[in-house]
Amino acid sequence: MTSGRRNTHKWVLEFVSTTPQVIDPLMGWTGNKDTKKQIKLRFPTKEEALAYAKKYGIAAEILPEHNRMRIIKPYADNFK
Repeated sequence: MTSGRRNTHKWVLEFVSTTPQVIDPLMGWTGNKDTKKQIKLRFPTKEEALAYAKKYGIAAEILPEHNRMRIIKPYADNFK
């Protein structure tokens, strides 16, 4: 597991699916006919993301940023 934060300082515009997921009876996989769910648009600033959403009539919701709780521990603790 890595805890790097590279490429995490971008704003993401994700589409919410309007159709329910369907379970495949043979394999048990879940699927959806709405292909917009697969799209994630990334923007360098919040203003650009909101301007894009407004331009194309997409309802946008800004979620609060997650605060990382950093636990500092010695490397030797990995081997206890």
